[in-house]
Amino acid sequence: MVLTEAKSNGPARQADGKGRGRARSNRRDRDQSRHDAKPGLQARIAATRLLGAVVDGKASLDGLLDREHGNPHFLALSESDRGLVRAILLTALRHLTVIDAIIDGLTEKPLPAGARSLRHLLAIAIAQILHLDVADHAAVDLAVSQADADPRNRRFASLVNAVLRRLIRERDTLPARVADATDPFPAWFMERLRCAYDAATVAAIAEALKVPAPLDLTVREDAAGWAERLGGTVLPTGTVRIAPGGPPVSDLPGFDEGAWWVQDAAAAIPARLFGSLAGKRVADLCAAPGGKTAQLILAGGDVVAFDQSASRLKRLEGNLARLGLSADTRKDRAEKVSDEAGFDAVLLDAPCSSTGTVRRHPDVVWTKSAEDITKLARVQRSLVDHAVTLVRSGGALVFSNCSLDPEEGEEMISNFLADHPEWTISPVSPELLPGLEGAITARGEVRTHPAMLAADIPQIGGMDGFYAVILIHR
Repeated sequence: MVLTEAKSNGPARQADGKGRGRARSNRRDRDQSRHDAKPGLQARIAATRLLGAVVDGKASLDGLLDREHGNPHFLALSESDRGLVRAILLTALRHLTVIDAIIDGLTEKPLPAGARSLRHLLAIAIAQILHLDVADHAAVDLAVSQADADPRNRRFASLVNAVLRRLIRERDTLPARVADATDPFPAWFMERLRCAYDAATVAAIAEALKVPAPLDLTVREDAAGWAERLGGTVLPTGTVRIAPGGPPVSDLPGFDEGAWWVQDAAAAIPARLFGSLAGKRVADLCAAPGGKTAQLILAGGDVVAFDQSASRLKRLEGNLARLGLSADTRKDRAEKVSDEAGFDAVLLDAPCSSTGTVRRHPDVVWTKSAEDITKLARVQRSLVDHAVTLVRSGGALVFSNCSLDPEEGEEMISNFLADHPEWTISPVSPELLPGLEGAITARGEVRTHPAMLAADIPQIGGMDGFYAVILIHR
């Protein structure tokens, strides 16, 4: 009898165990479904993943947010959630060193070394609480739900809640105190800035990089008229500047008819250094997306535009078509370009670390390193060595890039000139850069940085960091 009961109870207990397992599984499924249905949660999950991809994986934010080939979690979102994710990421990356220090200051014990997703989750929430127009309770609730929905972070859900609520209580004192004691950018970037610029300039650059960049337009003609129509201002250099936060560029008046194109005030400088190009044959060696190419055409040049990427070259051709302009476009690597006829003017806007564009691309300081700058400087030197062979007698080469680092600019050019004494710098005339005379170096190069063109309202001041130089044969 007992044996029979034992035999019969065994399967019953086993079934009961399976039932409890199914119950737990069903409960987890219901919890996950409840989390997934919460408005805005998937956007925060995507933002956290993408922040990790940038900071830990060194992925380009532009690539992750590409409308066609971007991160699948990002592309799965609605258009409005994509815009939210973009805003959160740009803000978090712009303030990340301070946010990280705030996290460390709000946790009694350091977060586990491997808890990277937890740190990124907190950073995304803190960026919303301190810098974006998101209700505190929503930011906290979504962060806690996100932690609870992630098996890796579920045990930290109460910690997330406590940290964020303490931040809200201390928001009037803690962030400012932490910011005063924390460098605004990663150590490698701060070290490079301090080696290249005096303390006052470093501080001014750091302040300028805290705010989003304005929208700069290069107009074909009538800059004052377009500035009035678009609600912008005309900079001394002729660029039309509009405050950030407006409608999509393609919705602005003048876009469809090709009256202007987007181009930072600093990026518009290199092509202008040639002056009139009427009757001259011109090469644009790294031409895409085509803003500088358009400038060269409008300056009167017979332009041949080169780019090594077929897709980028197609984009350039599309941009020129919108502007009603045309050029001879060729797919070729800048260091391989061959043309027996040669050129009267060669523009080499070379690939670089892009540290001058941090206001627009705050991921740069998290995806690049000092070693990258050295590698890129070597690439630029090889490109210059080849570019000068394309210049006809009496012609000129303008070399430029959007790096803040002298190793990619002044130092690289100094090394080139030491090895090629037959070439020299043609000093830039101050008349070419009204309002930016201070950007001309002692030997006649152009060096801009984000604190130049300062304005009373930071959002409409500043410019990208750029280096440019005119080289001619002696």
